[in-house]
Amino acid sequence: MKVVAGNSNRALAEAIAAYLATPLTRCNVRRFADMEVFVEILENVRGEDVFVVQSTSFPANDHLMELLIIIDALRRSSARRITAVMPYFGYARQDRRSSGRTPISAKLVANMITQAGADRVMTLDLHAGQIQGFFDIPTDNLFAAPVIVRDIKERLALENVMVVSPDVGGVVRARAIAKRIGAQLAIVDKRRERAGESEVMNVIGDVEGHSCILVDDIVDSGGTLVNAADALIAQGAKEVYAYLTHGVLSGGAVARITASRIKEMVVTDSILATEAVRVAKNIRVVSIATLIGEAIARTSSEESVSSLFD
Repeated sequence: MKVVAGNSNRALAEAIAAYLATPLTRCNVRRFADMEVFVEILENVRGEDVFVVQSTSFPANDHLMELLIIIDALRRSSARRITAVMPYFGYARQDRRSSGRTPISAKLVANMITQAGADRVMTLDLHAGQIQGFFDIPTDNLFAAPVIVRDIKERLALENVMVVSPDVGGVVRARAIAKRIGAQLAIVDKRRERAGESEVMNVIGDVEGHSCILVDDIVDSGGTLVNAADALIAQGAKEVYAYLTHGVLSGGAVARITASRIKEMVVTDSILATEAVRVAKNIRVVSIATLIGEAIARTSSEESVSSLFD
């Protein structure tokens, strides 16, 4: 087994390699003067089971091209099997035609990864589970739930906790967390007027006196979370926490979260944390390296991956 890392999240790749007790395969991923991506695998990978760790996070297009070119380099170097390990799958929010004359970019990206030569894909908390069907190769959609549940149990008094979905679309995800910790479920009903903006309309459920935990897969601008937290506090919630898998946190999101009524927001390291995230007083990062590392180990040894989440 070999583990190769692109430039998107070197720290996570190193943590995964440490868990597997396998040093990262030496690989040169650099740019030419015109910013073309150049990749050179510096070790023999012929006949090896290779896992490429690369989130397609900001800058998404650069990191996607790195992934494709690394896969192509490995295929041409006679790797036996290539698995694209994408802790964060960029373009996942473009999983359907939202209006006329728009693309389904998630399907396009899936096709590109397959055509580059990947034999299977491993990712984490896809924005829409049906994206697995966009791939014509085996795809494992891992869940950060075990990591999130463990952190909640270690830090909060569960008898007064209520899990909240910040929108109707995330109810299944929030319900799964609520079931694992034995908590009640509430839903924030919102209306999105335009991309990047949301207006909270109503809170479904009695949150008065509870410590509320907002659960979602992605935090981008942070507007939805901040509005949801305000609505929960207005309905009598004692305090509001947020647990997110992917901290995209674009633009002024970190400042928005820091100034909000969210007591603490927890994100995983599926996306490399910026300096602003690292110094923010109410944002904390937990690692999913062990989870992904175990999934890689089981895939390599042809063991069950789904049993990780039973």
